[in-house]
Amino acid sequence: MKIVVLGAGHMGSWLARALAGENEVAVYDTDQRKSEGLKNVFHLSHYREIKDYQPEMLVNAVSLQQTVGAFEETSSFLKNDCMICDIASVKGEIADYYRKTGCRFASIHPMFGPTFADMESLKEENAVIITDSCSEGRDFFRRLFLRLGVRIFEYSFEEHDRMMAYSLTMPFVSSMIFAACVSTETVPGTTFKRHVDIARNLLSEDNQLLSEILFNPHSLLELDRITSRLEFLKHIIRGRDYEELAQVLEGLRGNINGRSCAR
Repeated sequence: MKIVVLGAGHMGSWLARALAGENEVAVYDTDQRKSEGLKNVFHLSHYREIKDYQPEMLVNAVSLQQTVGAFEETSSFLKNDCMICDIASVKGEIADYYRKTGCRFASIHPMFGPTFADMESLKEENAVIITDSCSEGRDFFRRLFLRLGVRIFEYSFEEHDRMMAYSLTMPFVSSMIFAACVSTETVPGTTFKRHVDIARNLLSEDNQLLSEILFNPHSLLELDRITSRLEFLKHIIRGRDYEELAQVLEGLRGNINGRSCAR
C-alpha cells in the first residue's frame, strides 16, 4: 500500500519505519530535519507533492492541536478513495471531523512511546483501534499490531477518551504532584528514587503531549476522584484509625492485584 505519514516526531517516525517494511511510505514534516534519518521512505518537501504521490492511505501523526488543520490542508491533494488515519491520544474533535467529511478513516492510539517503551521490542505493549473506523482500516492496523506483538483493545471514540483519562491522566497527575513536592534536601530511599525516575521520565515529554493528555474533557472527573481519595486518606490519618486504614490498604492491594474492579 502507498502511505503518506504526516509528522516525523517520535511516533510519526516510528510508524513510518514500522510501515515501510511491507508498504511504500512517504513522510512529510514542516521541519524536514526531523525526517532526514528515516531510511526506506520517500521524503516530501511540501503538501502539494502528496497529489503526485497518490497515496492510498494518509496517516496524520502531527500534534493533537494541529491534527484537524493538517487534514484540512491536505484534503485537496488526496484521491477521493484515500483512507485518512490518526494516532491521537485524545480523539475529541477529530471524531467530528471524520463524521463531517464522510471519508473512509481509521483511528488508532499506540499506547507506548520512546520515554518508557522499547520501540524495537513492543511485545506486551498496548494499542487501541477505534471501532468506528472502516473495516479495511481496522484490519490493516490489526495486522500491523499483531505482527509487532502489540496487544489490541477496541473502543468507540467516546469510550477511548474516557479510558484515556483513567489510564493516562491519573498516573500523569500523580507523578506531577509528586514532582511538585520534591525537595532538593530530601534524603531519598529506594521507593522515593523510583518515583523520581518515573516523574523525571514523564516530564521529559514535550509540553504539547502533556497538555493533550491533561486537557482531555474527561480529565477533571479523574482529578475529582484523586482529590476525594486524598481527602479520605487525610481523614484516616488525622483520626489515627488503624482498623479503617487496614481496610483501605487491603482494598488497594485488591485493586493492584486485580481482585477488584472498583473505580
